[in-house]
Amino acid sequence: MAKPITHGPDSRDGHVYDMPDDLRLAIEVALAADRPLLLSGDPGSGKSSVAPYYARLKGLRYYEHVITARTQATDLLWTFDSVRRLGDAQAHRGRLNDGDYVVPGVLWWALAPESARSRGGLLAPSLHRDPAERFHHRHHPNGAVVLIDEIDKADPDLPNSLLVPLASHEFTVGDTGTPVRREADAGPPLIIITTNNERDLPQAFLRRCVTFTLPGPTRERLVSIARLHLRHERRGLPETTRDLIVALADELMRVRATADLGHQRLPSTAEYLDALRACLALGITPDDPRWPLLRSLTLAKPAEAGR
Repeated sequence: MAKPITHGPDSRDGHVYDMPDDLRLAIEVALAADRPLLLSGDPGSGKSSVAPYYARLKGLRYYEHVITARTQATDLLWTFDSVRRLGDAQAHRGRLNDGDYVVPGVLWWALAPESARSRGGLLAPSLHRDPAERFHHRHHPNGAVVLIDEIDKADPDLPNSLLVPLASHEFTVGDTGTPVRREADAGPPLIIITTNNERDLPQAFLRRCVTFTLPGPTRERLVSIARLHLRHERRGLPETTRDLIVALADELMRVRATADLGHQRLPSTAEYLDALRACLALGITPDDPRWPLLRSLTLAKPAEAGR
């Protein structure tokens, strides 16, 4: 019988990440230069996992915003619920406080958490909870990590619209005229922006970022990542599991080596972990008759899949 998995495969809880030395240096350079870190790489290469891992490792506040085609730059700074405000005004609920309708975005919380709690002084600070508390239950430590995920999904104007707030660490809430500036006690934020390179980013935006590309997986790194995850999940590492880890790593590298022929897409580290968890849960080994099907379901996916 398959053993139930009690966690999500992409939980972003920051517990497990195999941080290569060159990526660690890229983070240090971004912090020293006070610039965002733009991470590129294949889908499933672990770009989105870097930010929560680093935040947990350093005990920092953590925020994230996943970009979609409808995301606007102001969504990362603030949103204003004009529909609710109009409804309250029509209901004659007395004098309205615009602060009740302002929702700080991830960059506001990261740069100026005290201002975000009070909506720039429009409300009592105690009325609003820092969303980072869902991740780190610490008393507002200095410094924050912000993940802006998949910026290449956005309209091309979005990166350019973020140039000033990312560079100056200040902006004005247009709906209320409230100025927001980075608070001294907040500490310098680490802003990590990911891209799958589905769309070119403006040169002016790239100039203001420290850039790093995550390399494709290697056999050795896949084995290391698998061991880290299994230890975190408190699974044993008997010889059969160790053999399975290596066999799947070899299989993924074989698929990647032949994917350039155009018949298959490049499988990622995330898909390798999917295959490993499925094998462990279902008792599938390389000599199992189900192995070829599992390979095609998780690793050797057709290049046109999903089109």
